[in-house]
Amino acid sequence: MRISVIGCGYLGAVHAAAMASQGHDVIGIDVDPVRLGALREGRVPFHEPGLEQLLSEGMSAGRLRFSTQIADAATAQVHFVAVNTPQRLGGDEADLGYVEAALRSLAPHLARGALVVGKSTVPVGTARRLAPLLDGRAELVWNPEFLREGHAIDDTLRPDRLVYGVGDDPDAAERAQTLLDAVYAPQLAAGVPRIVADRETAELVKVSANAFLALKISFINAVADVCAATGADVNLLADAIGHDARIGRRFLGAGLGFGGGCLPKDIRAFGARAAELGEEAIGSLLREADRINLGRRHRAVELLRTALSSEPGAAASADQGGDLRGRRIAVLGLAFKPDSDDIRDSPALSVATELALLGAEVVAHDPHAVPKVRAARPELTCVDTAADAVVGADAVLVLTEWREYRELDPAALAATTPARLVLDARNCLDPAAWRAAGWDYRGLGRHEQALGALVA
Repeated sequence: MRISVIGCGYLGAVHAAAMASQGHDVIGIDVDPVRLGALREGRVPFHEPGLEQLLSEGMSAGRLRFSTQIADAATAQVHFVAVNTPQRLGGDEADLGYVEAALRSLAPHLARGALVVGKSTVPVGTARRLAPLLDGRAELVWNPEFLREGHAIDDTLRPDRLVYGVGDDPDAAERAQTLLDAVYAPQLAAGVPRIVADRETAELVKVSANAFLALKISFINAVADVCAATGADVNLLADAIGHDARIGRRFLGAGLGFGGGCLPKDIRAFGARAAELGEEAIGSLLREADRINLGRRHRAVELLRTALSSEPGAAASADQGGDLRGRRIAVLGLAFKPDSDDIRDSPALSVATELALLGAEVVAHDPHAVPKVRAARPELTCVDTAADAVVGADAVLVLTEWREYRELDPAALAATTPARLVLDARNCLDPAAWRAAGWDYRGLGRHEQALGALVA
Protein backbone atom coordinates (compact mmCIF):
# COMPACT_ATOMS: atom_id res chain seq x y z
CA MET A 1 0.00 0.00 0.00
CA ARG A 2 1.00 3.65 -0.40
CA ILE A 3 1.44 5.11 3.08
CA SER A 4 2.52 8.48 4.44
CA VAL A 5 3.77 9.15 7.95
CA ILE A 6 3.37 12.76 9.06
CA GLY A 7 6.00 13.54 11.68
CA CYS A 8 9.31 11.67 11.68
CA GLY A 9 10.39 11.95 15.28
CA TYR A 10 10.72 8.85 17.43
CA LEU A 11 7.26 7.42 16.76
CA GLY A 12 7.09 8.42 13.11
CA ALA A 13 10.56 7.25 12.12
CA VAL A 14 9.99 3.85 13.72
CA HIS A 15 6.55 3.45 12.14
CA ALA A 16 7.75 4.49 8.69
CA ALA A 17 10.70 2.10 8.70
CA ALA A 18 8.61 -0.75 10.08
CA MET A 19 5.85 -0.31 7.51
CA ALA A 20 8.42 -0.21 4.69
CA SER A 21 9.89 -3.46 6.01
CA GLN A 22 6.46 -5.05 5.51
CA GLY A 23 6.52 -4.17 1.80
CA HIS A 24 4.52 -0.93 1.85
CA ASP A 25 5.55 2.14 -0.17
CA VAL A 26 6.18 4.74 2.54
CA ILE A 27 6.94 8.45 2.51
CA GLY A 28 7.85 10.23 5.73
CA ILE A 29 6.99 13.93 6.02
CA ASP A 30 8.60 16.30 8.50
CA VAL A 31 9.19 20.05 8.68
CA ASP A 32 12.66 19.67 10.22
CA PRO A 33 15.23 19.53 7.37
CA VAL A 34 18.06 18.56 9.73
CA ARG A 35 16.15 15.55 11.01
CA LEU A 36 15.18 14.48 7.50
CA GLY A 37 18.74 14.96 6.29
CA ALA A 38 19.95 12.50 8.91
CA LEU A 39 17.21 9.99 8.08
CA ARG A 40 17.97 10.18 4.36
CA GLU A 41 21.57 9.30 5.18
CA GLY A 42 20.41 6.31 7.21
CA ARG A 43 21.28 7.98 10.51
CA VAL A 44 18.82 7.99 13.40
CA PRO A 45 19.03 11.11 15.63
CA PHE A 46 18.27 9.02 18.73
CA HIS A 47 19.21 5.60 20.03
CA GLU A 48 16.84 2.76 19.14
CA PRO A 49 18.34 -0.72 18.66
CA GLY A 50 17.95 -2.03 15.10
CA LEU A 51 16.32 1.07 13.64
CA GLU A 52 19.24 2.26 11.50
CA GLN A 53 19.45 -1.12 9.80
CA LEU A 54 15.70 -1.19 9.14
CA LEU A 55 15.85 2.37 7.84
CA SER A 56 18.70 1.62 5.44
CA GLU A 57 17.04 -1.54 4.17
CA GLY A 58 13.83 0.34 3.38
CA MET A 59 15.58 3.09 1.47
CA SER A 60 17.85 0.68 -0.38
CA ALA A 61 14.79 -1.29 -1.50
CA GLY A 62 13.12 1.90 -2.75
CA ARG A 63 10.19 1.52 -0.36
CA LEU A 64 11.04 4.39 1.98
CA ARG A 65 11.75 8.05 1.30
CA PHE A 66 11.45 11.35 3.14
CA SER A 67 10.30 14.85 2.23
CA THR A 68 9.60 18.22 3.82
CA GLN A 69 6.74 18.80 1.34
CA ILE A 70 3.40 17.47 2.50
CA ALA A 71 2.12 17.63 -1.07
CA ASP A 72 4.43 14.67 -1.78
CA ALA A 73 2.10 12.55 0.35
CA ALA A 74 -0.90 13.23 -1.89
CA THR A 75 -1.02 9.80 -3.52
CA ALA A 76 -0.99 7.85 -0.26
CA GLN A 77 -4.00 5.71 0.60
CA VAL A 78 -3.38 5.83 4.33
CA HIS A 79 -1.84 8.76 6.22
CA PHE A 80 -0.48 8.17 9.72
CA VAL A 81 -0.20 11.25 11.93
CA ALA A 82 2.64 10.68 14.39
CA VAL A 83 3.54 14.16 15.63
CA ASN A 84 4.45 15.11 19.19
CA THR A 85 1.85 15.99 21.83
CA PRO A 86 3.96 17.60 24.58
CA GLN A 87 2.74 18.87 27.92
CA ARG A 88 1.43 22.42 27.58
CA LEU A 89 3.71 25.08 29.07
CA GLY A 90 2.33 26.23 32.39
CA GLY A 91 -0.20 23.41 32.73
CA ASP A 92 -0.79 19.68 32.70
CA GLU A 93 -2.83 19.59 29.49
CA ALA A 94 -1.55 18.08 26.25
CA ASP A 95 -0.53 20.59 23.59
CA LEU A 96 -2.35 19.50 20.42
CA GLY A 97 -0.92 22.25 18.25
CA TYR A 98 1.24 19.88 16.20
CA VAL A 99 -1.67 17.51 15.58
CA GLU A 100 -3.94 20.33 14.45
CA ALA A 101 -1.25 21.78 12.19
CA ALA A 102 -0.61 18.39 10.61
CA LEU A 103 -4.29 17.83 9.82
CA ARG A 104 -4.74 21.34 8.41
CA SER A 105 -1.69 20.95 6.19
CA LEU A 106 -2.70 17.49 5.04
CA ALA A 107 -6.36 18.24 4.22
CA PRO A 108 -5.87 19.98 0.82
CA HIS A 109 -3.76 17.08 -0.47
CA LEU A 110 -6.04 14.19 0.46
CA ALA A 111 -7.21 11.93 -2.33
CA ARG A 112 -10.86 10.94 -2.25
CA GLY A 113 -11.27 7.77 -0.19
CA ALA A 114 -8.02 8.18 1.70
CA LEU A 115 -7.80 7.37 5.40
CA VAL A 116 -6.15 9.55 8.05
CA VAL A 117 -4.98 7.61 11.08
CA GLY A 118 -3.96 9.29 14.30
CA LYS A 119 -1.18 7.54 16.22
CA SER A 120 -0.18 10.34 18.58
CA THR A 121 -1.31 10.08 22.19
CA VAL A 122 -4.17 12.55 22.66
CA PRO A 123 -6.90 13.37 25.20
CA VAL A 124 -10.23 11.62 24.76
CA GLY A 125 -12.50 13.50 22.35
CA THR A 126 -9.68 14.82 20.17
CA ALA A 127 -10.57 12.88 16.99
CA ARG A 128 -14.20 13.93 17.13
CA ARG A 129 -13.22 17.57 17.63
CA LEU A 130 -10.56 17.63 14.90
CA ALA A 131 -12.28 15.53 12.22
CA PRO A 132 -13.89 18.64 10.62
CA LEU A 133 -10.39 19.92 9.79
CA LEU A 134 -10.29 17.33 6.99
CA ASP A 135 -13.24 19.05 5.24
CA GLY A 136 -14.95 15.72 4.61
CA ARG A 137 -12.17 14.61 2.26
CA ALA A 138 -11.17 11.62 4.37
CA GLU A 139 -12.22 9.65 7.42
CA LEU A 140 -10.27 10.26 10.64
CA VAL A 141 -9.67 7.25 12.88
CA TRP A 142 -7.39 6.63 15.82
CA ASN A 143 -4.88 3.79 16.06
CA PRO A 144 -2.85 4.32 19.26
CA GLU A 145 0.77 3.26 19.54
CA PHE A 146 2.15 1.16 22.39
CA LEU A 147 5.89 1.53 21.84
CA ARG A 148 8.50 0.99 24.52
CA GLU A 149 11.76 2.79 23.92
CA GLY A 150 14.43 0.19 23.30
CA HIS A 151 11.83 -2.26 21.94
CA ALA A 152 9.99 -0.04 19.46
CA ILE A 153 10.59 -2.11 16.32
CA ASP A 154 9.36 -5.31 17.89
CA ASP A 155 6.39 -3.48 19.40
CA THR A 156 5.44 -2.23 15.91
CA LEU A 157 6.01 -5.42 13.95
CA ARG A 158 4.84 -7.79 16.69
CA PRO A 159 2.47 -5.82 18.93
CA ASP A 160 0.44 -7.43 21.67
CA ARG A 161 -2.74 -5.85 20.25
CA LEU A 162 -4.05 -3.54 17.53
CA VAL A 163 -6.75 -1.01 18.36
CA TYR A 164 -8.83 0.75 15.69
CA GLY A 165 -10.92 3.70 16.81
CA VAL A 166 -13.45 4.33 14.02
CA GLY A 167 -16.17 6.92 13.44
CA ASP A 168 -19.91 6.67 13.77
CA ASP A 169 -20.83 6.03 10.13
CA PRO A 170 -20.98 2.23 9.62
CA ASP A 171 -19.90 2.30 5.96
CA ALA A 172 -16.96 4.63 6.65
CA ALA A 173 -15.99 2.51 9.64
CA GLU A 174 -16.00 -0.64 7.51
CA ARG A 175 -13.81 1.00 4.85
CA ALA A 176 -11.39 2.20 7.53
CA GLN A 177 -11.17 -1.27 9.03
CA THR A 178 -10.52 -2.80 5.60
CA LEU A 179 -7.66 -0.37 4.90
CA LEU A 180 -6.06 -0.84 8.31
CA ASP A 181 -6.39 -4.61 7.98
CA ALA A 182 -4.41 -4.33 4.75
CA VAL A 183 -1.74 -2.21 6.43
CA TYR A 184 -1.41 -4.66 9.30
CA ALA A 185 -1.94 -7.86 7.31
CA PRO A 186 1.27 -9.54 8.58
CA GLN A 187 0.38 -8.83 12.20
CA LEU A 188 -3.17 -10.10 11.79
CA ALA A 189 -1.92 -13.21 10.00
CA ALA A 190 0.36 -13.85 12.97
CA GLY A 191 -2.64 -13.81 15.30
CA VAL A 192 -2.26 -10.36 16.86
CA PRO A 193 -5.60 -9.48 18.52
CA ARG A 194 -7.53 -6.65 16.85
CA ILE A 195 -9.99 -4.52 18.77
CA VAL A 196 -12.34 -2.31 16.75
CA ALA A 197 -13.91 0.40 18.89
CA ASP A 198 -15.20 3.94 18.75
CA ARG A 199 -12.63 6.73 18.56
CA GLU A 200 -13.10 7.79 22.18
CA THR A 201 -12.35 4.31 23.49
CA ALA A 202 -9.26 4.02 21.30
CA GLU A 203 -7.97 7.37 22.58
CA LEU A 204 -8.49 6.26 26.17
CA VAL A 205 -6.72 2.91 25.71
CA LYS A 206 -3.20 4.37 25.56
CA VAL A 207 -3.55 6.87 28.40
CA SER A 208 -5.33 4.31 30.57
CA ALA A 209 -2.57 1.77 30.01
CA ASN A 210 0.07 4.35 30.90
CA ALA A 211 -1.90 5.44 33.94
CA PHE A 212 -2.18 1.88 35.21
CA LEU A 213 1.56 1.32 34.81
CA ALA A 214 2.29 4.58 36.63
CA LEU A 215 0.05 3.52 39.51
CA LYS A 216 1.68 0.10 39.71
CA ILE A 217 5.20 1.54 39.77
CA SER A 218 4.28 4.21 42.30
CA PHE A 219 2.56 1.63 44.49
CA ILE A 220 5.62 -0.61 44.81
CA ASN A 221 7.83 2.42 45.46
CA ALA A 222 5.54 3.57 48.27
CA VAL A 223 5.64 0.04 49.71
CA ALA A 224 9.45 0.11 49.44
CA ASP A 225 9.52 2.92 51.98
CA VAL A 226 7.51 0.80 54.41
CA CYS A 227 9.98 -2.05 53.80
CA ALA A 228 12.91 0.24 54.56
CA ALA A 229 11.27 1.36 57.80
CA THR A 230 10.51 -2.13 59.07
CA GLY A 231 13.30 -4.42 57.89
CA ALA A 232 11.37 -6.02 55.05
CA ASP A 233 12.82 -6.59 51.55
CA VAL A 234 10.82 -5.05 48.71
CA ASN A 235 12.29 -7.36 46.05
CA LEU A 236 11.21 -10.47 47.91
CA LEU A 237 7.83 -8.88 48.58
CA ALA A 238 7.39 -8.10 44.87
CA ASP A 239 8.33 -11.67 43.97
CA ALA A 240 5.72 -12.99 46.39
CA ILE A 241 2.81 -10.80 45.32
CA GLY A 242 3.86 -11.08 41.68
CA HIS A 243 2.92 -14.77 41.70
CA ASP A 244 -0.69 -13.67 42.12
CA ALA A 245 -2.15 -13.91 38.61
CA ARG A 246 -4.31 -10.86 39.31
CA ILE A 247 -1.19 -8.74 39.94
CA GLY A 248 1.81 -10.12 38.05
CA ARG A 249 5.49 -9.35 38.63
CA ARG A 250 6.13 -6.95 35.76
CA PHE A 251 6.49 -3.25 36.68
CA LEU A 252 6.87 -4.15 40.37
CA GLY A 253 10.53 -3.19 40.39
CA ALA A 254 11.01 -0.67 43.19
CA GLY A 255 13.62 1.99 42.65
CA LEU A 256 14.02 5.46 41.24
CA GLY A 257 10.67 5.57 39.47
CA PHE A 258 9.56 6.32 35.92
CA GLY A 259 10.39 9.18 33.58
CA GLY A 260 10.82 9.84 29.88
CA GLY A 261 8.90 11.84 27.33
CA CYS A 262 5.62 9.89 27.52
CA LEU A 263 4.50 8.42 30.81
CA PRO A 264 4.76 11.55 33.03
CA LYS A 265 3.13 13.94 30.56
CA ASP A 266 0.49 11.40 29.55
CA ILE A 267 -0.78 10.81 33.09
CA ARG A 268 -0.86 14.56 33.74
CA ALA A 269 -2.82 15.17 30.54
CA PHE A 270 -5.22 12.34 31.43
CA GLY A 271 -5.91 13.91 34.80
CA ALA A 272 -6.37 17.35 33.26
CA ARG A 273 -8.83 16.03 30.68
CA ALA A 274 -10.77 14.14 33.34
CA ALA A 275 -11.05 17.38 35.32
CA GLU A 276 -12.42 19.14 32.24
CA LEU A 277 -15.08 16.45 32.08
CA GLY A 278 -15.93 16.91 35.75
CA GLU A 279 -14.45 13.54 36.74
CA GLU A 280 -11.92 14.25 39.49
CA ALA A 281 -11.26 10.77 40.89
CA ILE A 282 -8.71 9.61 38.31
CA GLY A 283 -6.93 12.97 38.44
CA SER A 284 -6.52 12.77 42.22
CA LEU A 285 -5.21 9.22 41.94
CA LEU A 286 -2.69 10.12 39.24
CA ARG A 287 -1.49 13.27 40.98
CA GLU A 288 -0.60 11.18 44.02
CA ALA A 289 1.22 8.66 41.80
CA ASP A 290 3.12 11.54 40.21
CA ARG A 291 4.04 12.92 43.65
CA ILE A 292 5.31 9.55 44.87
CA ASN A 293 7.27 9.05 41.68
CA LEU A 294 9.00 12.43 41.76
CA GLY A 295 9.79 11.93 45.45
CA ARG A 296 11.95 8.89 44.67
CA ARG A 297 14.61 11.12 43.21
CA HIS A 298 15.10 13.20 46.33
CA ARG A 299 14.89 10.08 48.48
CA ALA A 300 17.84 8.57 46.63
CA VAL A 301 19.87 11.71 47.32
CA GLU A 302 18.97 11.63 51.01
CA LEU A 303 19.87 7.94 51.28
CA LEU A 304 23.28 8.77 49.83
CA ARG A 305 23.76 11.61 52.31
CA THR A 306 22.82 9.33 55.18
CA ALA A 307 25.20 6.62 53.97
CA LEU A 308 28.08 9.07 53.67
CA SER A 309 27.40 10.55 57.11
CA SER A 310 27.52 7.07 58.68
CA GLU A 311 31.08 6.47 57.48
CA PRO A 312 33.72 6.35 60.24
CA GLY A 313 35.01 9.85 60.85
CA ALA A 314 32.32 11.50 58.72
CA ALA A 315 30.73 14.64 60.11
CA ALA A 316 26.97 14.89 59.70
CA SER A 317 25.51 18.13 58.44
CA ALA A 318 23.04 20.06 60.54
CA ASP A 319 20.09 18.95 58.43
CA GLN A 320 19.47 15.53 56.88
CA GLY A 321 22.40 13.22 56.27
CA GLY A 322 25.98 14.15 55.46
CA ASP A 323 27.54 17.00 53.58
CA LEU A 324 27.97 16.28 49.86
CA ARG A 325 30.21 19.26 49.15
CA GLY A 326 33.43 18.15 47.53
CA ARG A 327 32.46 14.48 47.52
CA ARG A 328 33.27 12.63 44.31
CA ILE A 329 30.14 10.74 43.26
CA ALA A 330 30.19 8.24 40.40
CA VAL A 331 26.84 8.19 38.60
CA LEU A 332 26.17 5.19 36.39
CA GLY A 333 23.26 5.87 34.08
CA LEU A 334 21.74 9.11 32.79
CA ALA A 335 19.00 8.00 30.36
CA PHE A 336 15.55 7.53 31.83
CA LYS A 337 15.68 3.80 31.01
CA PRO A 338 18.13 1.30 29.47
CA ASP A 339 18.40 0.84 25.68
CA SER A 340 17.59 4.52 25.15
CA ASP A 341 19.44 7.83 25.01
CA ASP A 342 16.32 9.77 26.06
CA ILE A 343 16.99 12.15 28.94
CA ARG A 344 13.58 13.85 28.96
CA ASP A 345 12.33 13.89 32.56
CA SER A 346 15.02 11.34 33.41
CA PRO A 347 15.10 10.39 37.12
CA ALA A 348 18.78 9.55 36.75
CA LEU A 349 19.67 12.94 35.32
CA SER A 350 17.53 14.65 37.94
CA VAL A 351 19.47 12.94 40.75
CA ALA A 352 22.83 13.72 39.14
CA THR A 353 21.84 17.37 38.76
CA GLU A 354 20.64 17.63 42.38
CA LEU A 355 23.92 16.16 43.60
CA ALA A 356 25.87 18.74 41.61
CA LEU A 357 23.72 21.55 43.02
CA LEU A 358 24.51 20.29 46.53
CA GLY A 359 28.21 20.67 45.82
CA ALA A 360 29.17 17.12 44.89
CA GLU A 361 31.72 16.43 42.17
CA VAL A 362 29.59 14.31 39.85
CA VAL A 363 31.40 12.05 37.39
CA ALA A 364 28.85 10.31 35.19
CA HIS A 365 28.67 7.63 32.53
CA ASP A 366 25.94 6.31 30.27
CA PRO A 367 26.37 3.99 27.25
CA HIS A 368 24.39 6.28 24.91
CA ALA A 369 23.07 9.42 26.62
CA VAL A 370 26.38 11.25 27.25
CA PRO A 371 26.28 13.49 24.11
CA LYS A 372 22.82 14.76 25.05
CA VAL A 373 23.81 15.27 28.69
CA ARG A 374 26.94 17.22 27.75
CA ALA A 375 24.74 19.59 25.76
CA ALA A 376 21.97 19.87 28.35
CA ARG A 377 23.98 19.72 31.61
CA PRO A 378 27.53 21.01 30.99
CA GLU A 379 28.08 21.27 34.76
CA LEU A 380 28.23 17.46 34.94
CA THR A 381 31.49 15.69 34.12
CA CYS A 382 30.87 12.77 31.76
CA VAL A 383 33.43 10.06 31.06
CA ASP A 384 33.72 7.30 28.49
CA THR A 385 33.52 4.21 30.69
CA ALA A 386 31.88 3.13 33.92
CA ALA A 387 35.29 2.24 35.31
CA ASP A 388 36.53 5.78 34.68
CA ALA A 389 33.60 7.16 36.66
CA VAL A 390 34.25 4.88 39.65
CA VAL A 391 37.96 5.64 40.09
CA GLY A 392 38.48 7.44 43.40
CA ALA A 393 34.74 7.85 44.04
CA ASP A 394 33.37 8.38 47.54
CA ALA A 395 30.21 6.60 46.42
CA VAL A 396 28.81 4.89 43.33
CA LEU A 397 25.18 5.39 42.30
CA VAL A 398 23.53 3.07 39.78
CA LEU A 399 20.67 5.16 38.37
CA THR A 400 19.79 3.39 35.10
CA GLU A 401 19.65 -0.40 34.91
CA TRP A 402 21.81 -0.88 31.83
CA ARG A 403 22.91 -4.46 31.27
CA GLU A 404 26.56 -3.49 31.33
CA TYR A 405 26.13 -2.14 34.86
CA ARG A 406 24.41 -5.31 36.01
CA GLU A 407 27.39 -7.24 34.63
CA LEU A 408 30.12 -5.11 36.22
CA ASP A 409 32.82 -6.96 38.15
CA PRO A 410 32.55 -5.57 41.69
CA ALA A 411 35.91 -7.03 42.71
CA ALA A 412 37.73 -5.25 39.88
CA LEU A 413 35.99 -1.97 40.69
CA ALA A 414 36.74 -2.31 44.39
CA ALA A 415 40.44 -1.95 43.65
CA THR A 416 39.87 1.52 42.12
CA THR A 417 38.17 3.23 45.06
CA PRO A 418 38.79 2.98 48.80
CA ALA A 419 35.25 4.04 49.78
CA ARG A 420 33.45 1.06 48.25
CA LEU A 421 29.98 2.44 48.86
CA VAL A 422 27.36 1.62 46.22
CA LEU A 423 23.75 2.82 46.17
CA ASP A 424 21.72 0.66 43.82
CA ALA A 425 18.81 3.00 43.05
CA ARG A 426 17.34 0.51 40.57
CA ASN A 427 17.77 -2.64 42.71
CA CYS A 428 19.38 -4.28 39.69
CA LEU A 429 22.70 -5.47 41.15
CA ASP A 430 23.44 -8.69 43.03
CA PRO A 431 23.87 -7.56 46.67
CA ALA A 432 25.68 -10.75 47.71
CA ALA A 433 28.29 -10.42 44.96
CA TRP A 434 28.99 -6.77 45.75
CA ARG A 435 29.23 -7.38 49.49
CA ALA A 436 31.53 -10.34 48.93
CA ALA A 437 33.83 -8.00 46.99
CA GLY A 438 34.02 -5.64 49.96
CA TRP A 439 31.35 -3.11 49.02
CA ASP A 440 28.87 -1.46 51.37
CA TYR A 441 25.82 -2.22 49.23
CA ARG A 442 22.58 -0.29 49.73
CA GLY A 443 19.36 -0.55 47.74
CA LEU A 444 15.99 1.18 47.90
CA GLY A 445 13.70 -0.78 50.22
CA ARG A 446 16.13 -3.69 50.51
CA HIS A 447 16.28 -5.89 53.60
CA GLU A 448 19.90 -5.31 54.62
CA GLN A 449 19.69 -1.53 54.44
CA ALA A 450 16.56 -1.49 56.57
CA LEU A 451 18.06 -3.85 59.18
CA GLY A 452 21.09 -1.58 59.43
CA ALA A 453 18.83 1.37 60.13
CA LEU A 454 16.89 -0.55 62.79
CA VAL A 455 20.03 -1.79 64.54
CA ALA A 456 21.39 1.73 64.59
